[in-house]
Amino acid sequence: MTWEAWTTLAVVAALALVLLRGLAGPDTVFLAAMTVLTALHAVSGAFPSVDLALGGFANPAVVAIGVLFVVAEGLSRTGALAWVMRPLLGHPTTARGAQARLLPLAAGLSGVLNNTPIVAVFTPMVQGWCRRTGVAPAKLLIPLSYATILGGSCTLIGTATNLVVVGMLDQAQQAQPLGPLLNADGRESVALGLFSIAWVAFPVLVAGMAYLVLCSARLLPEGGHALDDEAAGRRFTSEMVIDADAPLAGQTVAQAGLRGLDGAYLMAIERAGERRTAVGPEDRLLACDRLIFAGRQDAVLGLREIEGLSAASDRVYGLDDARTRRGLVEAVVGPSHPLAGKTVRGGGFRGRYDAAVVAVHRGAEHLDQRIGDIVLRPGDTLLLDAGRGFVERQRNGGDWLMLSSVQAESQTRPGRALVALGLLAGMVLVAALTPVPLVVAAFLAAGGMVVSGCLTPEQARRAVNWRVLLALGGALGVGAALDTTGAAAVIAQWGVDASLPWGPRATLAAVFVVAMGLTTAIGPIGTVAVMFPVAKAAALAGGLSFAPFAVTLMMTAAASFASPTYATNLMVYGAGGYRVSDFVRVGLPLNLIVMAVTLTVAPWAFPF
Repeated sequence: MTWEAWTTLAVVAALALVLLRGLAGPDTVFLAAMTVLTALHAVSGAFPSVDLALGGFANPAVVAIGVLFVVAEGLSRTGALAWVMRPLLGHPTTARGAQARLLPLAAGLSGVLNNTPIVAVFTPMVQGWCRRTGVAPAKLLIPLSYATILGGSCTLIGTATNLVVVGMLDQAQQAQPLGPLLNADGRESVALGLFSIAWVAFPVLVAGMAYLVLCSARLLPEGGHALDDEAAGRRFTSEMVIDADAPLAGQTVAQAGLRGLDGAYLMAIERAGERRTAVGPEDRLLACDRLIFAGRQDAVLGLREIEGLSAASDRVYGLDDARTRRGLVEAVVGPSHPLAGKTVRGGGFRGRYDAAVVAVHRGAEHLDQRIGDIVLRPGDTLLLDAGRGFVERQRNGGDWLMLSSVQAESQTRPGRALVALGLLAGMVLVAALTPVPLVVAAFLAAGGMVVSGCLTPEQARRAVNWRVLLALGGALGVGAALDTTGAAAVIAQWGVDASLPWGPRATLAAVFVVAMGLTTAIGPIGTVAVMFPVAKAAALAGGLSFAPFAVTLMMTAAASFASPTYATNLMVYGAGGYRVSDFVRVGLPLNLIVMAVTLTVAPWAFPF
């Protein structure tokens, strides 16, 4: 192997390490790796040129992903998804009945929309639905995330990784004649259509949904593992301060009415740097005491209405804006959040976001620290006292997985919702039934959203998640380096030589297993960037059609069920009060089901 190939592998290894340890976001990491590898082109022509490395940003698949963000924003702004889904959910009485209604709807939508906005819309809807029906949210939220992942795999536009694989395939076919690569019998190459992957993904979806409906309710916890067993399954930690002139000062906990609160309880009192836990009804309160509460979201927020109690965030951060100019926002910390691993106070949360943390919820963990001392982690759910426009400013900044106003009323606009749904349906039909490329159909739908008033031009601009697009473009540049330096070919040859005695299915299985492991470690974008050139080289070295390998990459890049690190899994992690073990217990069998069905069906639907 040449020094260029070794250098490329070293850069990719460093990239994986940085992503795995969460030291920087995917956009920063992939752009840095692409820059280093492109700069080396001046030393050796074996590395990708500037034109080749930057070609990923002009890839139609990457452009289509950016435009689809606008389409999804139009559906969200008009309330179209909630407007259509609420009547269809009905009033089931069992967890299995609720799953049978919810999961097909979520899976179907995710075939034409990115699964992240679907989970963002469905999560609060499911929580309210659970309060009405008595079904525990923990029985539904992990299956919801999994259903959107499975459904998104059924079309090329369902997940970003599917589009990226197709984009890389188009680039590869332009670089060299790949007819024999796609068709081992030497026929002309055939492009993958909008629903081509469904030959494999739909059987996977059916098997996965059957498993979720039949088995997941028994494997998931009852309402979450939180110490309180409230129906919502979520327990927030909040910190209050007794005002200096409060009538509560000098009273006992019982006299102050802080014993036997509905949905919340007093965990600890901190006074002069000393903490008292196991607070009793006769413990006396003093001015400036800090009180640590835990309970339901509505209950901890209700504490702010008790005369003489103030949110500690008001004291710590000096929030002096009138309440009428501020609002409460629920936010889920993203994996690349700049304050992940830092305390709320030490990270300068107030200065960075013009918002104060009112309460924190973290899966099943028992948090009893002061709010300022809590170390933020990806997946934490925060209640924020934020200024106006916070959600707008932060919606696509990349720091947050989900943002929603706690006090916002329904924004459904039935007239605009119908228009938005019609534009979505038109986009899918045009892309599927006419020669019009997907990216053009997406532009037409996005333009229709703006012209029809479903969203404003400013909202359309803000809807585009530039961090995702930068990560995708950089990932394609890294993939080009693996290809042009020969590193992918060498790795693939090792794999082919090792699997030859067991036939091409063994080679395909090896690609699946490695890609599945990489998805858990570095995410689907990095997996596609690293594994596409390796899989392509493996097909060439073995004289095989590349089609089953391409489809297998699409299936494995999205098959991240056994870990909460996947974006939609993180979104439901806090909302359902889950432990990591819940994802392993339910997700690992689903990973194995996806692998078994894919390796069985892919070679049949797309012969070697």
